[in-house]
Amino acid sequence: MTSAVAQPAPARDERLKITEVFLSLQGESSLAGWPTVFVRLTGCPLRCHYCDTTYSFHGGQWRSFDEILKEIGSLGARHVCVTGGEPLAQKNVIELLRRLCDAGYVVSLETSGAIDVSPVDARVIRIVDIKTPQSGEVHRNLWSNLDHLSAHDEIKFVLCSREDYDWSKRIVSEHALTSRCTVLFSPSHGQVGARELADWIVEDRLPVRFQTQLHKQLWGEEQGR
Repeated sequence: MTSAVAQPAPARDERLKITEVFLSLQGESSLAGWPTVFVRLTGCPLRCHYCDTTYSFHGGQWRSFDEILKEIGSLGARHVCVTGGEPLAQKNVIELLRRLCDAGYVVSLETSGAIDVSPVDARVIRIVDIKTPQSGEVHRNLWSNLDHLSAHDEIKFVLCSREDYDWSKRIVSEHALTSRCTVLFSPSHGQVGARELADWIVEDRLPVRFQTQLHKQLWGEEQGR
């Protein structure tokens, strides 16, 4: 009787620590509304006071690239969003992003803007935050990231107050951000009213894209959506 041959464990550079993989509708960015597989990585070096995914800061499970790709494939969506936490805090994510692009997915990356985005495959839609003063993490903005963005990437501001809005408007102008890529202005849930922010943008004729979190309109604070 022959014993089963043990399968080798995945190499450390072919795995990632994952909080969850799930199918939902994309709730933010210019891709809002598309059925999307979300791959949420564990861990984040930032502590924005409005963060709604603090459960991803710790825990998670180590999973191989093959396991992750297999689960993504089983969920049957064309779009994949790699998020966190802060996905770029795990260096191996660069290879996963490349493999997803090679497999033919429309791939987006949601990142805090505090870590270098230049190694990310150019096919990936990089959605890069610029942290506002009232996020509590404005000092973490890596401004050199702006030089690496292309027309299909996006810059996102989450606004907590009128002061944040005025600061963000100045940053958009000083860095000519709307000539680089789409710029998103989003109200911080429970701090700035959606109608209030929309009125400010219209009054100033600001060439940015207003967005709310579609998933919260549909499912409230429920996690895994």
